[in-house]
Amino acid sequence: MKIVVFGGSGFIGKKLVARLCSLGHKAVPASPSLGVNAITGQGLATALAGAQAVVDVTNPPAYEDQAVMDFFTTATRNLLVHGAAAGVRHHVLLSIVGIDRLPECGYYRAKLAQEQLIRAAAIPFTLVRATQFFEFIPAITQLATTAQTVRLPAAGMQPILGDEVAAALTEIVLQPPLNDGQELAGPEVIGQDELARRWLKATQDARTVVTDPTARYFGTLLETNSLLPGPLARRGQTTFDAWLAKSRVDVPG
Repeated sequence: MKIVVFGGSGFIGKKLVARLCSLGHKAVPASPSLGVNAITGQGLATALAGAQAVVDVTNPPAYEDQAVMDFFTTATRNLLVHGAAAGVRHHVLLSIVGIDRLPECGYYRAKLAQEQLIRAAAIPFTLVRATQFFEFIPAITQLATTAQTVRLPAAGMQPILGDEVAAALTEIVLQPPLNDGQELAGPEVIGQDELARRWLKATQDARTVVTDPTARYFGTLLETNSLLPGPLARRGQTTFDAWLAKSRVDVPG
């Protein structure tokens, strides 16, 4: 099966392409650096020719609210138009748990708009909403740092290993479309503040974590369950502490 992975040169995209190729599929990574641009349309027709499925794991180059909205809606419209013309039979989107509960977050509003475009299109689809990846807890910690103090709320997170997201996407794209959503999450709920504490301890970092219910997550206040999946979520097996204990922690550059 030919499967085009948009964002195929990124963190999850590389893992997904490798998994699909190991199963004997023709997984084609697509990104501007590889001559395929979902915004301008450059290379889309060629990349999608003969494809049975598309997986979209793209991220925008800029994170201002309007820039993110423009990126996701423009790219998605182009992928849907060119995908329909190429006869794509399954459009899989990697999205985020909780995007419909945090309307103050511009990034989440843009992901929700992206989902709505896919739901309204003619191509059969599966929307895969994942919780935050283990590998991005260091970045969340850094963004919450002032001097030597990290301020984060105790709101629950159920983070998941990036490899397990790629494994789930591999299975999902090879199955019939759900024409609905599927949630992915890690095996345990941990407070955002506690995740930072464990990360800092594991890396022997002297910063101090202060639990602050007014601390914002990408510009928005969190309720206790804002970022948690529903009871039917597919769950990974790797715990956060098991990931921390690896001899080499896999953190995106």
